[in-house]
Amino acid sequence: MKNFNGKIAVVTGGGTGMGRELVCQLIAEGAHVAMCDVSEENMIETAKLAQPKPGQRLTSHRCDVSSETQMYKFRDEVVEQHECEHINLLFNNAGIGGGGEFVTGDRALWEKTFAVCWYGVYYGARAFMDLLVASDEGHIINTSSVNGFWASIGPTVSHTAYAAAKFAVKGFTEALITDLRLNAPHVHASVVMPGHIGTSIALNSGKVLGTGGALEMSAEEVEKIRTRMSEAGLPVDNVPDEHIREMMHQRALDFRDKAPTTAAQASSIILDGVRENKWRILVGEDAKVLDRLVRENPEEAYDEAFIGKVQAAGGFGGLQPAANDAS
Repeated sequence: MKNFNGKIAVVTGGGTGMGRELVCQLIAEGAHVAMCDVSEENMIETAKLAQPKPGQRLTSHRCDVSSETQMYKFRDEVVEQHECEHINLLFNNAGIGGGGEFVTGDRALWEKTFAVCWYGVYYGARAFMDLLVASDEGHIINTSSVNGFWASIGPTVSHTAYAAAKFAVKGFTEALITDLRLNAPHVHASVVMPGHIGTSIALNSGKVLGTGGALEMSAEEVEKIRTRMSEAGLPVDNVPDEHIREMMHQRALDFRDKAPTTAAQASSIILDGVRENKWRILVGEDAKVLDRLVRENPEEAYDEAFIGKVQAAGGFGGLQPAANDAS
């Protein structure tokens, strides 16, 4: 698929971040696009930015990708509103962060994070696969992460739900390569593995999980962060709770605004990878550095010293990542 002009594309998580940029860039290249998100307000902003031309379809659909019922409803709306019996591109992009601790964390938050990041991809593939197979040429693009091959964001923070989901996405997509070759050779699959991308995932995840943003953290959550910071040698014992909330909120803003790769750059890399029919799309130099180091020293990947090697090699701009990539 060398160009996207006239193709029909479906993008989950199109309200912000890479999803928004994928919608805008696909529209700019002449595709018809159906996007879904849990935020209608964010999709309205994406539609304004995308500016489809006369005759070019851009539709918005409210959908929680962790619900199979809602995903099939989204599929039916796409068929009806785009008056189509096929699609060409499916970007299973939606994701959230959260549910880091398995041993002591909240089970509901863990399972919601896993459901969005894994089942959102699975339900998307189930709902739209027949429409991809009905096309002359199709491509499914599933967003995993560097946490799909490295289940960590550093030695002091648990990161189990997101990493487990992203490993599942990577394995599923790799297995699809053979499945599609045998059963639908005109449809291809790619797994996307971004590093630190400038998105609002750290700002938006709390809203999806119902925990609010950093500024609404409970006293218990603040105390956990205070303990973690103290163990890392930061003098925060006497810092007021409100200041810690503000610090974490600023950290989320910096994750979005000071990333080494912007959402627009990431989306361009993804679309170039689709055009080149790459099954494995690493996004960002930090992703490439991390991929190389994990492959070279898999037994050391979870040692406390490993993050220093990543920094020394230029990964994450030499800084320890504070959050992760996103939707």
